[in-house]
Amino acid sequence: MVGSGKNTLRDLHRMPDAVWVESLDLEAQGIAHLAPDEKQIEQGQSGKVLFIKGALPTELVTYTVTRERARFDKAKVLLVIKSAVFRSKPKCEFFGICGGCSMQHLDIRAQIAMKQRVLEDDLKHIAKISPEEILRPMGGPTWEYRHRARFSVVNRSIKKGTVLVGFHEAKSGYVADMTACEIVPKQVSELLPKLRKLVMGLSIVDFVPQIELAVGEAEEPFSADPKKSRPVCALVFRHLKPLNQLDEQLLKDFAEQHQVWIWLQPKGIETVAPFYPPTGKLCYRLPEFEVEMPFKPADFTQVNHMMNRSLVSKAIRLLEVKSTDRVLDLFCGIGNFTLALARRAKSALGIEGMASLTTRAKENAVHNQLADRANFIQSNLFEVSAKTIADWGKAERWLMDPPREGAMEICKALGELHLSDSELLPLRIVYVSCNPKTLARDTEILCHHAGYTLKSAGIVNMFPHTSHVESIAVFERT
Repeated sequence: MVGSGKNTLRDLHRMPDAVWVESLDLEAQGIAHLAPDEKQIEQGQSGKVLFIKGALPTELVTYTVTRERARFDKAKVLLVIKSAVFRSKPKCEFFGICGGCSMQHLDIRAQIAMKQRVLEDDLKHIAKISPEEILRPMGGPTWEYRHRARFSVVNRSIKKGTVLVGFHEAKSGYVADMTACEIVPKQVSELLPKLRKLVMGLSIVDFVPQIELAVGEAEEPFSADPKKSRPVCALVFRHLKPLNQLDEQLLKDFAEQHQVWIWLQPKGIETVAPFYPPTGKLCYRLPEFEVEMPFKPADFTQVNHMMNRSLVSKAIRLLEVKSTDRVLDLFCGIGNFTLALARRAKSALGIEGMASLTTRAKENAVHNQLADRANFIQSNLFEVSAKTIADWGKAERWLMDPPREGAMEICKALGELHLSDSELLPLRIVYVSCNPKTLARDTEILCHHAGYTLKSAGIVNMFPHTSHVESIAVFERT
């Protein structure tokens, strides 16, 4: 709640449990310090740290403590007495309940600045290095950007007479009671209440734990017919018991009425298969590289299609690919970067740990008539040695896009080659990261043990309004 601002500062300081917020943590919690007690004063220490959900730096707030610890307390805002200039009114009515977003109360420019600071601080304190150049932050759509999501389902029929379909509450096992979402496409947001009704009508209402969302680009992107140019929305229903005929008819009717593509997952991820309509096409496109990427709802793809286009373009420019280069794409997935690289380089080798994704990548190379320039192999990229890299063969340029765990073993192997056979080392590496801390850890290895210089780094705001920090860094052999 924001105060009227009519009180004088003298009055404000007299209010009980009012504190000035000093900074912000990565979860968008305001950080303040309580007044030190006598013992802390004697020892020259500051007061207990207070993490306040919903508070922003420079604000004067009152709060209520939600959890006490020896060294810090957790709290939530009761009243914002003096508001920060970069406070923003959340667009979503469920913000603060749903755990999907943590920063809607913070202006998007301030969100980006905060994430950039997190990246720079991690590089400075963990890697003990700063990039020669800070890249301009990459931004894109801030609403309706999420094309992949996993909605949890819980039957609350006894208590509320309905089923809940949505994201979990923040740091909770409970599913948020939400009927809309501002970060998924509007057509999907409008389906949330209807999905409640659909699941409630199934005979196995207690055995549908989740619905996975995957949105693809329109089958006819340039068609004048709005029905043909509508994005393809796939919904994967995880069901722990078989459907009966009535259940199947309800799903078919839902698909027809709302123009969605329903898939089913009766067991593990390998059982995901289309149900109704029986055939269709799910894909995204990279127009700059004349690449179309068919995918299945369970395949790993970037959640933000527009930002992915920008990221692929930026990464390839930073890699400075020449037509004579052989390029490696590590953690290549279904070929997101590999096929675009193959359009610019002499050849590209994509390496992926999951067999299913490797198969999809090979199919996508054939689909885009790039099988002669893009090859794919499966390899465990968390168990890499100097010999492994030698077996891959020399490549002038590498692109790495690892998961949150980073690419430590690869970087260590490059360090070994730096001492034994530096001719195998790539001249330039572009590292796309979804975790600034593991990026910083790997940067320390590359720069202090493998002979690389951190030329540039910056953030990619792939997930607006969340604390997720995506970034890109460029390394060059010295």
